[in-house]
Amino acid sequence: MKTFKSIMSWVLPIAVGLILALLIRQFWFTMVKVDGTSMQPNLQDNERVVAFKTSQIKAGSVVVFDAYGLDPDQTAKNAVYVKRVIGMPGDSVRYTSSGKLYVNNKLVKQTYLKNSYQQTTGSFMANKHSQVTGWTLDSLSHDQGWQKGVTTNKVPKGYYFVMGDHRSVSNDSRYWGLVPKSKMIGVVKAWPWQNRKQYINNFQP
Repeated sequence: MKTFKSIMSWVLPIAVGLILALLIRQFWFTMVKVDGTSMQPNLQDNERVVAFKTSQIKAGSVVVFDAYGLDPDQTAKNAVYVKRVIGMPGDSVRYTSSGKLYVNNKLVKQTYLKNSYQQTTGSFMANKHSQVTGWTLDSLSHDQGWQKGVTTNKVPKGYYFVMGDHRSVSNDSRYWGLVPKSKMIGVVKAWPWQNRKQYINNFQP
């Protein structure tokens, strides 16, 4: 009996700790490894960040979401993408060929981009005309054949328009469309020691 009590005295705390850890990870946050260079210069390939599941998504937030079923080229069922929210539900979005981003007809200062070249390449699309004319949500939806069509140049309720900070290489909403709220996993927070964390944590455009 003493042996059983002795074993339980250290097994029980471990079990409780594991259960608490699982609950915290399930409902509060999860660790994510950045896969690829689409968020450079602010997040690097293989860099680890924390995604908080209860944080409110805002314009400019860096988010993690389930990519399977969104990106038609993504076959891994557990694939997640890390991108920045550009358009919130109800927002209109327009990008000029000179690299200027307008949300609700207001110019957004893309200070999280390191240089003007990255701003300009935001208009480079599969459609050659976009390099000359820029794009709107309407034109992207039509040209790229999004699953969730847009006809009013506004992000529909319950959806988000996202882009990577490394515009010239990022595979994002410009190509495969809007991210439904149900696919969102959490809002990314960088560690205090990470470079350029000011462009990740609570960034507002």
